[in-house]
Amino acid sequence: MAWDFSTEPEFQKKLDWVEEFCREEVEPLDYVFPYAVRSKDPKIRELVKGLQDQVKEQGLWAIFLDKELGGPGYGQLKLGLLNEILGRYPAAPQIFGAAAPDTGNMEMLAAYGTDEQKKRWLQPLINQEIFSAYSMTEPQGGSDPNLFRTHAMRDGDEWVINGEKWFTSAGRVADILFVMCTNGMFVVPRETPGVEIMPEPRTHNHIIYRDVRVPLDHLLGPENGAKVLAQRRLGGGRIHHAMRTIAQCKLAFGMMCERALSRESHGKIIGEHQMVQERIADSYAAIRMLRLFVLETAWKIDNSSTQETRTDIAAVKFTMAKVLREVSYNALHILGSLGTTDLTPLQAMYAAAPTMGIADGVDEVHKATVARNVLKGYEPHDGYWPTEYIPAKREAAWQKFQPKFEADPGLRELAEGYKKYFANRRG
Repeated sequence: MAWDFSTEPEFQKKLDWVEEFCREEVEPLDYVFPYAVRSKDPKIRELVKGLQDQVKEQGLWAIFLDKELGGPGYGQLKLGLLNEILGRYPAAPQIFGAAAPDTGNMEMLAAYGTDEQKKRWLQPLINQEIFSAYSMTEPQGGSDPNLFRTHAMRDGDEWVINGEKWFTSAGRVADILFVMCTNGMFVVPRETPGVEIMPEPRTHNHIIYRDVRVPLDHLLGPENGAKVLAQRRLGGGRIHHAMRTIAQCKLAFGMMCERALSRESHGKIIGEHQMVQERIADSYAAIRMLRLFVLETAWKIDNSSTQETRTDIAAVKFTMAKVLREVSYNALHILGSLGTTDLTPLQAMYAAAPTMGIADGVDEVHKATVARNVLKGYEPHDGYWPTEYIPAKREAAWQKFQPKFEADPGLRELAEGYKKYFANRRG
């Protein structure tokens, strides 16, 4: 898809439908039946399925997947435009079959799974008959997988897994866990004996694996290939987080602007005060820059791969956390005391910003990655002075003009005049 700062009319109609559908159908579901998408109650499941069927009728189910895997094959750019809407509504990603951590896990299965593994786990995940979690981070090792200790030992026709994982999102409600070990990626059913999910934290779970036995065919991809699979998975996840973050930022910005036109202070609406105007202007520019960066990166992925786009993905990752923090704080500040309560989404949004700076690798690691990759495109200068050292460039320019000066003494005279003029100014 060629993208020139506009969206083709056919897909824009899809986006318009998504906007109305989420506002009229998905948002009410969020408020009446929180966490409905993971409910086991048959009546609530029926409500969710009814909405998912409407999404499928629109050809928007599992939009991130290629056609042969059950998706429409739209690619990352169109996914970005869609996620700008979905990210505003908690239930929307799952209503559209495009929720983390399932999306990343599905991509791993699609890329590395055997036919049997795809049949057993991928198709049920696509259909949301089951849910998954990604169990990677460890208490002593987050962004440095070289410090991981969780290991699988082969014992006859089984693998025996021992280790401790931290910050496993949705581990408590998942049916299967994708466990990153020092020697491979393994699919572990949550109910397997030896899987102990600690009481706290409630959302991002602490899990201990004690002599957890799984069959040999539960190894995903090659033995000792966990790091390759993890990078494949996390690269896509990072850009998807950024897409949904744009939606959050736009929500906060809308609340900010609405409030700025609704409250009065010192005889005028607060939107007329310059300090408030500054926050609005800064937020507007930050969101626009993030959005264009994310969409350009998505376009690059569609035209190459996540591996070839890893520098931009890393830069997007740490930028989104910064923008979310700044915009949500500005909105919270403009709403005043109301913004500090749980009566609006702002407090939760602002509290989530540090998490976005940690999840999928801390921002500091990504900044180092970007810097290293960027520096590969440059060379050190020779001698004491940098390439843009003005005296050296001036001397080189005079040498280049010598043939012209010899052919035209008048031109030399003009140049000497300019030289004398600027020398006097510097003096």
